[in-house]
Amino acid sequence: MSNPHVLVVDDEADIRVLIKDILADEGYGVTAAANANEARQARTNRKFDLILLDIWMPDTDGITLLREWSDGGDLNCPVVIMSGHGTVDTAVEATRLGAFDFVEKPLSIAKLLRTVEAALESAGKQARVARSLLPSLLAPAGRSKLMQGLRERVQQYARHDGTVLMSGEPGTGRGAFARYMHALSRRSDEPLTNLTAASITDSNVEEQLLGTEHGEEITAGAFERASGGTLVIDELSDLSEAAQKVLFGILEDGYFTRVGGSNPIKVDARIVATVGADYESKIESGALRRDLVAQLSELSVRVPPLRNYAEDIPELLTYYVDKLVDAEGLTFRRFSVAAQNRLRNYPWPDNVRELKNLVRRLLLSGSGEDIGLPEVEAEISAAAPVNEPLVKQDLLALPLREAREQFERAYLKQQLVLCDGKVGQLAKRVGMERTHLYRKLRSLGVDFKSVTAED
Repeated sequence: MSNPHVLVVDDEADIRVLIKDILADEGYGVTAAANANEARQARTNRKFDLILLDIWMPDTDGITLLREWSDGGDLNCPVVIMSGHGTVDTAVEATRLGAFDFVEKPLSIAKLLRTVEAALESAGKQARVARSLLPSLLAPAGRSKLMQGLRERVQQYARHDGTVLMSGEPGTGRGAFARYMHALSRRSDEPLTNLTAASITDSNVEEQLLGTEHGEEITAGAFERASGGTLVIDELSDLSEAAQKVLFGILEDGYFTRVGGSNPIKVDARIVATVGADYESKIESGALRRDLVAQLSELSVRVPPLRNYAEDIPELLTYYVDKLVDAEGLTFRRFSVAAQNRLRNYPWPDNVRELKNLVRRLLLSGSGEDIGLPEVEAEISAAAPVNEPLVKQDLLALPLREAREQFERAYLKQQLVLCDGKVGQLAKRVGMERTHLYRKLRSLGVDFKSVTAED
């Protein structure tokens, strides 16, 4: 019996040569194709036992080619999708079209060989595709130590069933991590139900959470719709006091009864709640129940702001270009090195959500294959509001003098707070002579009227 023969379809010559050498060393026969036309011709000339297919190619993309073969009834061997960044839409479509698995770039030789072996052994037995394909595609992007550690924690938590509190600033991707956790859990084949806290009012809270029952007519509430799966409660602090009370009662009892019904129903959903990074202050002010937060935080995940892992910005830009090109049919463009470096130093006050929206605007509004620095500068805000924390202020957008003044103002105002308004302490803390410091504070418009008599 002859060794399996593999068709490698990828427009990058280095990738084709690498895969061909690796597979040839393992005893496989390999044919390489640089584009869809070459792949079609290769399949006309011979039968293959496996196809390794890149998603992004300039003439015809991999999903279109896979659909062509699938719709034509010509898909007679397993197909493994290769891409630097996959999307959920791509995964679903590739699964529907018969793809066996997904391999991420840059390629891991060990993972590639394991996947090739598994695909060849399981030819014709592809029922497990969705489970193997979707979790890796749902994984939030980023190769920094911070993001790797966060993914590992979520992977660990996915094996358990405890409630999870996901905290972080708006736009950081808390919902993406919740979906990733669900996809990795034992509940992945069951519903993932999202409940927006702001949509719950005092008048509809019981119907929304518990459901209703009037004779034979039953309307399921959020807990019942999520039964067996995962219920994600988005922005916990948006719940009113009455809604928090009802939610706490359900979690405390472990049962609920539909409005108008009499039979208690056991809670059988994993609960994941998202909340702002400042939720502790909400608890202190009484806006958020401490006991409710305690019920929901058997496990906790803090999703960092984008500015804390700025080294991942170039990868995230590429990720969202690929995703939006694939999902929305936008024209492919690439960010220049100067544009990437500028955005690595932008503070991203609205985090990953802002980055995605910026990429979409640049793909829609620009022309030419490259996105340069002037185009990026025109899109991002000229200056952050002066009342924003210093870490969220885009000082690079300002002339040197204005940037220096804005930094000094924010720096001295925060230092003054730490010194309880005492300019004498401030002078020692920042290493300035007091008279000079007074002049500096006045010139920057920093209010120091709370200075004590001794100062």
